[in-house]
Amino acid sequence: MSKSRTLTAAEIEAFGAEVDAIKKRHLADVGEKDATYIRKVEKAVRYTEIAGRGLLMAGIFPPAFIAGTALLGVSKILDNMELGHNVMHGQYDFMQDPRFSGQTFEWDTWCTADNWRYSHNFMHHTYTNVLGKDHDIGYGVLRIFPEQKWEPRFLANPVLAVILAVFFENLLALQTLELEKLATGEKSWKEIREQAKPTVKKGFRQVVKDYVFFPLLAGPFFLPVLAGNFLANIMRNLWTFTIIFCGHFTEDSEVFALETLDNETRGQWYVRQMRGSANLTGGKLFHIMSGNLSHQIEHHLFPEVPAHRYAEMSVEMQEIAQRYGQNYNKASLFKQFGTVVGRILRHSLPSSPKKAPVVLAKLDSATLAKAA
Repeated sequence: MSKSRTLTAAEIEAFGAEVDAIKKRHLADVGEKDATYIRKVEKAVRYTEIAGRGLLMAGIFPPAFIAGTALLGVSKILDNMELGHNVMHGQYDFMQDPRFSGQTFEWDTWCTADNWRYSHNFMHHTYTNVLGKDHDIGYGVLRIFPEQKWEPRFLANPVLAVILAVFFENLLALQTLELEKLATGEKSWKEIREQAKPTVKKGFRQVVKDYVFFPLLAGPFFLPVLAGNFLANIMRNLWTFTIIFCGHFTEDSEVFALETLDNETRGQWYVRQMRGSANLTGGKLFHIMSGNLSHQIEHHLFPEVPAHRYAEMSVEMQEIAQRYGQNYNKASLFKQFGTVVGRILRHSLPSSPKKAPVVLAKLDSATLAKAA
């Protein structure tokens, strides 16, 4: 595992200032080219869905079925990752266009946008990889870091990981309800039932759309359309699971103790975001299909910046990370996913939990003198 050098307080402050400067420069430059880009993405989502669903209407013929399923899967991936995820981060609020408003956008998945904005935009991005705060660590069901306390249920890691990958859309919607708080008494069944109503309503609409309305619309081609819709959703789930897990749970990704949050400075927050994230290498189309979460480091540092800018920003971040002796975790999809699978298998077995580190600065003499 690659290690990052422990920075002094002065170095963390300087690191944070340089990262802030990159963010401010790009936010100041946001404008029409970004608006044009996201409009093109929206059109791609719409046209691939129309083409995919149209071909599935002739799905009794194998070429039409395969092409229709693939196009519909691409549409769902783009809608979730490059359109919905990024729009809901407020990256395109500057357009003042209701279609791209981060507060009102709704996407094609079971998870409601409101639940996502809280569980992902706020909780996950604020407390990234902090044990006891970031519920996205293992999504409440997997042990993937040695710092997590082992329990007998983690022997099922491999099976649960496969189930989570296949039904990622559905289980993610349940995860945002924080069902584990029933066991601790933090929530009652009554509270869960009330909070679950929007999710149940949204999930019902998704089921009716994909598995009732469009199949019935196909008449005698009911079964090919039903199967095509199901497979397109599985395509989206498997791809999303892979990209997200490769962005957070690779061999070089780190988790942190709860004490990290005590008086955490902006610079320390930046260091934690970088050390807890991982990037994927690839071409332009790969980055688009990943929602640019292939640049997970930049996304966690700059969630409000339009994601198609991350490739450019990553060049600057790598140079900064190198100067400050910080590991910039990037590799191919194949390599990163291999380490994720390794973690899932390895940490399913009993072991004593390691102590999670705290992102603290070493106080140099200049800082100590200033404090005195």
